[in-house]
Amino acid sequence: MIPDEVVEQVRDSADIVQIVGEYVNLKRQGADFRGPCPFHQGTHRNFSVSPKKRMYYCFVCHEGGDVFHFLQKRLGVEWPAAVKMVGEKSGIEVREVDTRREGPDPREPLWEVNATAAAYFQKFLWDDPLGAQARDYLSQRDISREVADQFGIGLAPREIGLLRNYMATLGFDETRLAAAGLLVQGEDGSEPRPRFRGRLMFPILDSMGRNIGFGGRILGQGEPKYLNSPESTVFSKGKTLYGLNWAKNDIRREDQVLVVEGYFDVVRLMAAGATTVVAAMGTALTDAQAAALRKLTKNVFLLYDSDKAGLQATFRSGDELLRQGVSVRVVTLPEGEDPDTFVKANGAAALTARLKDAIDVFERKIQLLERAGMFSELQKKRRARPPAAHSARDLGRDHARPVPLAGERSQRSGARSSRARAAWQSDSRHLGFLAAASRAANISRGPGASRGKASAALRAGCVRRARARARDPPQPFPGRADCGETGRAKPSRSAVSGDLSRIDRSRAGLNNRRG
Repeated sequence: MIPDEVVEQVRDSADIVQIVGEYVNLKRQGADFRGPCPFHQGTHRNFSVSPKKRMYYCFVCHEGGDVFHFLQKRLGVEWPAAVKMVGEKSGIEVREVDTRREGPDPREPLWEVNATAAAYFQKFLWDDPLGAQARDYLSQRDISREVADQFGIGLAPREIGLLRNYMATLGFDETRLAAAGLLVQGEDGSEPRPRFRGRLMFPILDSMGRNIGFGGRILGQGEPKYLNSPESTVFSKGKTLYGLNWAKNDIRREDQVLVVEGYFDVVRLMAAGATTVVAAMGTALTDAQAAALRKLTKNVFLLYDSDKAGLQATFRSGDELLRQGVSVRVVTLPEGEDPDTFVKANGAAALTARLKDAIDVFERKIQLLERAGMFSELQKKRRARPPAAHSARDLGRDHARPVPLAGERSQRSGARSSRARAAWQSDSRHLGFLAAASRAANISRGPGASRGKASAALRAGCVRRARARARDPPQPFPGRADCGETGRAKPSRSAVSGDLSRIDRSRAGLNNRRG
């Protein structure tokens, strides 16, 4: 037997176009590849291979499947041999586990007990009179029974013995319930009690669709508001994304994913038709979660709450995704809204419009800094400079290049010239920061941003020169008129023209290379 994790790793790493292309003459047609079907010996290009879906399909004989199924049908090999062949082509070693020697997967008992408990919670919610409060709560949140059943939502009874007694009748002992995190030992040595009591239960599945844990939302007052299963051999909160088992194929097909904060966000958005959504279960994305998304797509939209905790999670998640080489954009909702309430009130179409207006995660940081007044002093210092100095569009062209100050041009008093020069030196450092921010934003946009990278490189050079001049002011040269301040000289027209000429030549060279 080949472990499921290895099979998933091989499937995710395989280039289905390359492998199928060894047996079929494929040509690109849009986002897919077409060729004659090798199964019914077709001559027309009715056989399609989708690299995003990692699937193939014939529109004539209706043969379809993944890369393993293709090799099975085409070469007549068994499934384990097909997995090994694909693994060899993908550079992954595939080893079979001797089930006769090692027995069943040791995690199987926990998957089984969690699945049984999920079925019990679901039945208790809808069939027991004690579930009336939870049913009313779902009705208030506009969650129908059809939607609740789609996600397996249930209710953990508040009474201590109900779950344990029910599971015992099916042969599940307390040891297994405790290993799965369904029971916890009392601190005073008393009998084990249910971990989840009086909570709306969301079964958590891994990417293969196996029950690995639960998330419980308390009904009424109490803390914590949400409670997850403890860490176990099958469940790790930092490695799990809620909803990935339902969303992964659509994420591959649409080449994008929307990351939200909670269970109800996923339920609401998926029920409304936004099927490429997952949740990090109330926390910022970890490196393992970001890596899992990176295997499916390079385009991530972050849609966290707009409160302080949500913003912190947004930027921590964005930083982790950027380290994985992913393009990250932030979706902003109206004040006081979260994904659940927004889609409930406005529908999926309004959310789609918000996605189109999403901005780069670095630009979002700059927005918040501006709103917090972090640049207010910068604006005040800019007013000490003449209007002809750097305009907004100049920031993208020649950041912080020295411009003759008002005091230098008009030979005004040394005191005023000193104040203006001090403002310029501080300003140049801020402008250098903005240039670096712009550069990081361009690079984070991923493929297709080569022009932005080239411009960023040019701007970065200008910033380096400006910072060098701020640290080491130029000394007076013979023949130049002093501006009224010891150790400073007015730059000549030829020096400024030389700077401009060098920048123009650099731009011309970049444009020629693009052409």
